[in-house]
Amino acid sequence: MTFCLNTTIIEPDQNNDIKNAVILLHGYGGDGKDISSLAYNWKRFLKNTIFLCPDGHEKCQINPSGCQWFDLNTDNDDYIKKEVIKSESVVKQYIDEVKKKYNLQNSEICLSGFSQGCMISLNVGLTLKDSLACIVGFSGKIIDKDDLSKRITSKSDILLIHGELDNVVPVSNLLDAKDFMLRSKIKIFSKIIKKCDHHISIEASSEALTFIKQHF
Repeated sequence: MTFCLNTTIIEPDQNNDIKNAVILLHGYGGDGKDISSLAYNWKRFLKNTIFLCPDGHEKCQINPSGCQWFDLNTDNDDYIKKEVIKSESVVKQYIDEVKKKYNLQNSEICLSGFSQGCMISLNVGLTLKDSLACIVGFSGKIIDKDDLSKRITSKSDILLIHGELDNVVPVSNLLDAKDFMLRSKIKIFSKIIKKCDHHISIEASSEALTFIKQHF
């Protein structure tokens, strides 16, 4: 079976059955190979998990050697909303393909992402028919709170992690997202990493791994 998105796949070691999947969505201008380093760090602790790191469905407008989940080269809110919905549709199709190929349910899948990948993970994870095992977001935000609040159909447990020195997506976005989740009665956990900017630190990776292990 061929996925709708080009994917870097890290499989369990031989003889380990696939019981769970972690889908990792890269940031703006990146690709699946960029974020796959997380999978290699986590693999030995999640022995029955397959890691899937898809490339965004579009070439990045600013960095053509990378990919994007939606265009950030505009301030037009209506255009961005339209592009986000299109991206959500692609990622949902991808999740369905993963479930079919590996005979998994939503409850056996973690959806995670960095920066723009985190934004899409939140939108997709909360608008699926059935809840996921969990959602883990690094250095992201909610794209449009008013829009998302009207479309929530599932309430997966969420962990949001952010660097306190992030000047690309300021850490205030984590606090806004946490408030949104609490108001929406979604179980939310958060961690602010001290002296960390816009990247996934070793501490952030460790926090995320612990959370995922608890939900698998």
